[in-house]
Amino acid sequence: MNLHRYPDPESAAAAAAAAIAQRLADAVETRGACTLALSGGHTAQRLLDALAAQPLPWHALTMFQVDERIAAPGDGNRNLTALRARLLSQAPVGWSGLRAMPVERDPRRAGIAYARELEAASGRPPVLDVAHLGLGADGHTASLVPGDPALDADSDVAVTWEYQGRRRLTLTFPCLARASWRVWLVTGEDKARVLARFLDADPELPASRLSELAGACFVDLAAAAWLRTL
Repeated sequence: MNLHRYPDPESAAAAAAAAIAQRLADAVETRGACTLALSGGHTAQRLLDALAAQPLPWHALTMFQVDERIAAPGDGNRNLTALRARLLSQAPVGWSGLRAMPVERDPRRAGIAYARELEAASGRPPVLDVAHLGLGADGHTASLVPGDPALDADSDVAVTWEYQGRRRLTLTFPCLARASWRVWLVTGEDKARVLARFLDADPELPASRLSELAGACFVDLAAAAWLRTL
């Protein structure tokens, strides 16, 4: 994995967004279409803002969610709420490429349905062009948290146990590992220790299952505080 350091969260997010846009453009040039899966969470909101400023290939783009809280439509806890407000407001009129996780349905059936959406856009088994990921202070990524049975799911989509008050639908490690490229955005001093452990592939961290696969990690100086000088 390539590591890129920036002075502040905003510049790290801007660089990550530019890299994503380029990867998507490359995919369109190669096969005429592209797929992107976006994570939720506080750090991800900066990325959504940065992506909104990029010339994304909307005409060829199918967009997925990496994870979603099981909550009512429009709920502030839903990742979809921020996604629509911060990024999709920039989509062309009539764009229909969003594949939102159908968490209003029975969770198990929702997971099966979403796996079919992935296959329809990305093949069987699905291979996403770009998967955006974050890193939690406990070492989780997507909604794959320590101790959850979803960590060992062999399906592409799984339903989690309750975490921070919500059950979630999430892409799984097999699906995320299969992606052509992973973009990590990690910012803030509260992530410094766990980032160092993640880049050292600490096996106690769920996210470390993906740390040695192809991708790029964009970090700010606060998050990089515990890293060895490279």
